[in-house]
Amino acid sequence: MSEGSRDPEIQHETRDDIAAPTHGEPELPPTAHPVPPSTIARLGRNLTFRVLVAITLGIILGVVAPSWGKAMKPVGDTFVNLVRMVIAPIIFLTIVIGIAQTTDLKKVGRVGLRAFIYFEIVTTFALAIGVIVMNLVRPGDGIDASRLATGDISRYTTAGEQMNWVDFFTHIVPSSVVGAFAQGEILQVVFFSVIFGVALASLGRTARPVTRVLDRLMTVFFRIVGIVMVVAPIGAFGAMAYTIGNYGLGSLVALGRLMGTVYLTMFLFIFIVLNLIARLYGFSLWRLIVYIKDEILIVLGTSSSEAVLPRMIDKMEKFGCARPVVGLVIPAGYSFNLDGTSIYLSMATLFIAQAYGVDLTVGQQLSVLGVLMITSKGAAGVTGSGFIVLASTLAALRVVPMEGLALLLGVDRFMSEARAITNLIGNAVATVVVAKGEKGFDPAVHAEAIG
Repeated sequence: MSEGSRDPEIQHETRDDIAAPTHGEPELPPTAHPVPPSTIARLGRNLTFRVLVAITLGIILGVVAPSWGKAMKPVGDTFVNLVRMVIAPIIFLTIVIGIAQTTDLKKVGRVGLRAFIYFEIVTTFALAIGVIVMNLVRPGDGIDASRLATGDISRYTTAGEQMNWVDFFTHIVPSSVVGAFAQGEILQVVFFSVIFGVALASLGRTARPVTRVLDRLMTVFFRIVGIVMVVAPIGAFGAMAYTIGNYGLGSLVALGRLMGTVYLTMFLFIFIVLNLIARLYGFSLWRLIVYIKDEILIVLGTSSSEAVLPRMIDKMEKFGCARPVVGLVIPAGYSFNLDGTSIYLSMATLFIAQAYGVDLTVGQQLSVLGVLMITSKGAAGVTGSGFIVLASTLAALRVVPMEGLALLLGVDRFMSEARAITNLIGNAVATVVVAKGEKGFDPAVHAEAIG
């Protein structure tokens, strides 16, 4: 790569497979031919196929034996925790090494500013698209809210009422570095990593031994990620079995129109809005999606884009994006570039208003957009974050009934897959856009990645 590339001395170590063949292996005799692996063997080694099979089996178990499906929750949670244990170190190492190897520190500031502007523009588009589609389709009209199954929303409304954007931004600065890593606070880790990287870069040659050690350490952590991904199908199976077993397919019927509208809107957002952005910057969205197909399937099974964050950092660098860009854009995007979550939040707010017969004026709908532009930035890093942000939005508006959240409890999990996948693809596109804008995109590496 041109900018932010690894040291040539350690390039081979970090890119090549450790298990590369040695020169001393005996050659096969002229009459011997290697036996090609069977189709079943090849499929068995293919992560995409294994995750698809696991998701299918999870759905079957959840439908046939719901109680067993519910019991699979620890399996899915354990896999997500396995990934979470390496997220903070990988973010730290990626950002620090990327900045330390950058001779122009002003470039780091430009990358951050360009990324933030892109995030704000695209997420605002996402929010607006959700509002427009809801006004056109109006899936909440004619729904009798009193007849739908509801649930306990007290923990979401309490957290939503306490949430405010001032606390969100002041929380970015950690009171303890150790605490930020221990609790997996992504933005706090990013903040400390940037300062640490700038400090290393300012020391020049003195800091090179530290940078080399950190680079080799990052190789170890990415190998850990590879080991964890071996059990990804098991995690996807457990998460999907729990989802179907706990909520049941029957809960989809009453609110099927809302679900269909949300899925269609996100599909159109990806293949129209993001595709136009990709064409504008000279790369193929479809090839990018094919390149990250394994990550998309893992997110589909686990309903969490966080489950593939470490792999996305590695893969986007191998896609041709410079390391400093990847190290800043991907982690920051998990809080500031949540396209799928933005679409869902605006649509869910208007759906509740329609279900309760609240006719929002144009001015009130613009207020919804304004509030969501702020609150949606805090929709990451906490369990049930989408509901908490939605609750905080309704509390700020004081127009849409907050009890309407209960209508969505039964189907929220089924829509979370669409949110997470849209967030994932949106962050991948953002990384390429910022990399190209900062001339940190290597066409040769990109050509090798897409075959």
